[in-house]
Amino acid sequence: MNDTFNLNHLKLETKKNHCVILAGGSGARLWPVSTTQKPKQFLDLLGTGKTLLQLAYQRASRIFAEEDIWIVTLDRYKDLVKEQLPKVLDQNLLLEPFQRNTASSIAYAAHKIHHTHGDANLVFTPSDHMITDEFLFKKEISNALDFVNQNDVILTIGIKPTRNETEYGYVQIDNQIQYKNIPNLFQVKTFTEKPSQEMAQIFIESEEFYWNSGIYITTTNSILDGFTKYLPEIQNLFLEGRHNLNTESEPFFIRKIYAECPNISIDYGIMEKTQNVYTLISELGWSDLGSWSSFKENFPKDQNQNVKSSELILTYDTENSIIQLPKERKAIIQGLNNYIIAENKDVLLICPKEQEHLIRQFNTDLKLLEEQKEEII
Repeated sequence: MNDTFNLNHLKLETKKNHCVILAGGSGARLWPVSTTQKPKQFLDLLGTGKTLLQLAYQRASRIFAEEDIWIVTLDRYKDLVKEQLPKVLDQNLLLEPFQRNTASSIAYAAHKIHHTHGDANLVFTPSDHMITDEFLFKKEISNALDFVNQNDVILTIGIKPTRNETEYGYVQIDNQIQYKNIPNLFQVKTFTEKPSQEMAQIFIESEEFYWNSGIYITTTNSILDGFTKYLPEIQNLFLEGRHNLNTESEPFFIRKIYAECPNISIDYGIMEKTQNVYTLISELGWSDLGSWSSFKENFPKDQNQNVKSSELILTYDTENSIIQLPKERKAIIQGLNNYIIAENKDVLLICPKEQEHLIRQFNTDLKLLEEQKEEII
């Protein structure tokens, strides 16, 4: 990705700005608090009185008009979205029949917006991330929209890494770009999704790599060109039935092609391959809250480095632990070090933090046990 950036090829037109909030994730690594019935984007994990989805919409509404904010989610979450975001227009709620990862979600939104508005500036943002500096977020997104409006690129928001995280994507920066008054704008040399722990450690020590926040700023033409080049199987499915968009047959069309779409993320499908990626390094106070470890990193801790969800939780000889229980739950925890204790109304999890990677398997095993029990009954 060493192509030379040429500021002489600036475009003059100003396109309409849209924000697409991706809200179909399952939040499996925060199980059992986050479940498939009500994943983390629909929960008030930050204790603000608002869910992560509501906070994401609030950030977007400070930049975009209501008619320009789109939500992509699974059909089974339609009622949750409508309940939590009553201002979202029905035509701006894009319902996916199956979970097919972010490439299909982004393709659906890009085609829908292009079909309605032609070439437009787009911000794709997850619904379930934490951003503490919302003023800076507004500033960075405004700068990013200006940049992509003038250049055929895909721009990411990069975050300085604080640990050798293996569940994130990493961008390696190359040349710094001088564009207007936007600081910390770089070409991307390489994009690596979810490296091994050893490779992630090398990335951090090099000081050339930053986390990819999962926030992408681009245009409909640029992202659809990426699908044409790198994910033609998805692009062709949408193109063949594009005339169904904005008609009564749209849900049937989407159901049909989603059954054929590959289950692949935009990161693996396009970002690791394309040559026109740039990154804006920012300190947004960002976390994807994607694991209990990242959850612990972003919340206040007591004198023993415990994160507790309630004052009704008493701890004795307990250190470096995460205790996330329902607000009304009283609990006494004695003699645990580096543990996760998490509960929803149905399930209690007690697990050493170093074995957090097994949580997905625990969830699967419990579902199998429940299915076997139902068969016996």
